[in-house]
Amino acid sequence: MRYRLGSFVLLIYILVGLYVAWLHDYITPTLLKQVAQALIAVFLWFLVLLGVDLHIGG
Repeated sequence: MRYRLGSFVLLIYILVGLYVAWLHDYITPTLLKQVAQALIAVFLWFLVLLGVDLHIGG
């Protein structure tokens, strides 16, 4: 039970931090797009080696 409560508090803490960072423009749509592209490239690295363009959007 104690582990669950600690995990829940940590989750709330992180969500509030993300919200505050978004409000103060530390997190922007451009940043989210770049992070998404990086994560896709990391998980699909073999496609990158084959020359596939994994950029999102234009």
